[in-house]
Amino acid sequence: MNLPNKLTILRVIMIPFFVLALLYNGGENQTLRYVAAAIFIIASLTDMLDGKIARKYNLVTNFGKFMDPLADKLLVCSALICLVELKELPAWMVIVIISREFIISGFRLVASDNGVVIAASYWGKFKTTFQMIAVVLLIVGIPALSMVTTAVVWIALILTVISLVDYIAKNVNVLKEGKM
Repeated sequence: MNLPNKLTILRVIMIPFFVLALLYNGGENQTLRYVAAAIFIIASLTDMLDGKIARKYNLVTNFGKFMDPLADKLLVCSALICLVELKELPAWMVIVIISREFIISGFRLVASDNGVVIAASYWGKFKTTFQMIAVVLLIVGIPALSMVTTAVVWIALILTVISLVDYIAKNVNVLKEGKM
């Protein structure tokens, strides 16, 4: 159990605390919303940190390859679902975002069965960054930033679709050559 894997596990452990802080009393407690935002930011930073450490010190493991993207998806999807519950994000947007994650996970599974590893693209990294920024802005809910928040949410959604199209276009051969 190396440091990157411990950071990944920490990120998963932080999710219930994040959800509890955000949803406590219907999301009405502003102090706990800031706590939720802080937990989300720290968890997001562990995602960046564990990858850098794993690559720099050659600590890449099968556990990390499986759990790191799963932990990221659990964190972001938990946040998005909570924001739907709080009526701060439309459900259809969250469905689009989560659907993209299922589609990409399916692609990766088919690729893996064919011995192909599909690396994350820059579009995917931009998508994740904007999703995380959007989540934080929605959680803190600063009225003066409402237009910025709306713009970031839409950019995150657009990048979600672009990254999906890019991913499929670049990896369509996985489906053609795979057993699908």
